[in-house]
Parts: sequence; C-alpha cells; structure tokens
Amino acid sequence: MSATGTVLDRILSETREEVARRKQAVPEDQLRGRVHPAQGAGYALREALAAPGVGVIAEFKRRSPSAGSLAERPDLRSVLAAYERGGAVAVSVLTEGPNFGGSLDDLRAAREACSLPILRKDFIVDPYQLLEAAVAGADAVLLIVAALEQSQLASLRLQARGLGLDVLVEVHDAEELRAALAAGAELIGINNRDLRDFTVDIDRTERLMGAVPESVSVVSESGIAGPEQVARLAERGVAGVLVGESLMRAGDAALALRSLTGAQCGPDSL
Repeated sequence: MSATGTVLDRILSETREEVARRKQAVPEDQLRGRVHPAQGAGYALREALAAPGVGVIAEFKRRSPSAGSLAERPDLRSVLAAYERGGAVAVSVLTEGPNFGGSLDDLRAAREACSLPILRKDFIVDPYQLLEAAVAGADAVLLIVAALEQSQLASLRLQARGLGLDVLVEVHDAEELRAALAAGAELIGINNRDLRDFTVDIDRTERLMGAVPESVSVVSESGIAGPEQVARLAERGVAGVLVGESLMRAGDAALALRSLTGAQCGPDSL
C-alpha cells in the first residue's frame, strides 16, 4: 500500500536492508530460541489505556527526518524516569536507526529502566522484527498499514499476538482504517502525520473517529503538544495519545507531560 518514491518508501527500503543484515548476524532460528514463553494474554498496552481519561504514551526518540535531533545526547534512563513521574501510562521507544537514531539497545535499556508497558515503534515488515521485540522485552509493537499489504498486516498481527505482544495498528486515512479493521485490529493508532510526505493534520483523528467501532480503542499520534488538543480528543472518545517531540524537547519532561492532561505536579513528583 505504499506509494513509490515517498519518504516512507525510502525508509522501508532501508529497513529491509537493515533486517537482512541482522538476520545474517543472528539467524532467525537462533533468535526464536531466545523468546520466553508468552506470559499472560499480551494486553499490557490495551489495559494501560483502559484506565479513565486519556492515557499518554510518552515516546523516546532521538531524532526525526522532519525535525532533526530532538535533544542534545538524551539519556534514556533519565527521560523514562521523568515519563513515569509525569504519569505516562506507557512508553514508546523508537528503534529505527538510519532516520530516527534508535536501536534495539534503546529498547533493552528501556526494559531494564522502566516498569511501564513498552511499545516498540519501528517500521515492521518482517516477522523477524517481532522476535526481536519479544526478546528485547517489548510489550507491544506498531504495525503501519501504509507499509504493508493486507495479507502481511493480518499475518504479522497474528504472529505478534502469538508471541504475547499487543499490537497498535497505525492508519492515516479511511482506506487504511478499513484495512486495519479487516485485519482484526483491536487497538488503532490514528497518525496525524502522513508518512508519505511527513505533513501533519491534527484534525485527522477527529475525522476518522466516527468510523471506528466502540469496541476498538483509539490512540491519536503526532502533532499533539498542548492540553487543549488532548481535551478535545478526550471529548471525541480517544483512549490515548502518543506524544514524542514536545516531550523530548521539554526542559522538564515530567511537568510537560502532566500539563498535557491537566494533572497537578506536586513537590513529591518532581
């Protein structure tokens, strides 16, 4: 479903090359042997988002193609500690390397440092990446409809569930939403950023919400920087918001996170 010549196309090509290199270094059978038997039903992210109010999935990412570096040598442990103090219900760790500066090392470090559910955010195109996520300690993975054919989307979602991973299925238009629902998605991420050209339209979530069944939880992603936006999305019924750039740039990430949801930040939380 990707369009030829887009930013997304380039990233997907680079991702396939990176995955092929990692497969050479650690064969799939060897990696599979490191996967622990799935514990529980693998609904950690969805359960975190089921709490009253809009839950914030706070993202750790080092840079982006559109914004460049987001912080001067960010310390992952310090950032995640601030996210926990600030009331995040989960964290997202961006593991794509060439464009976002992330790595599986970041995911492993996050698992050691953080007790919240962890979403591996990457451009997943191969079952090998699901194994990587499970071995590194992720609770959930992102699947991007624009990056996958329908059969791939359905297959990867089922394989992720089989590994005990929750699945956030990302869409950015009505056609992709229909594809996600047809693949059985139970947790939908509506990306306000179009990955084909990286433009942002914050109203995208509101336009698509009406076509999402009540049984499916919705996370609004990208372009969210203020409490007014979060309040408006709460009125529309979203379960959560995924926020990265504004938190990574904040001098006090805990305070910035609390301000998004209107939470009070007392002295014990600073």
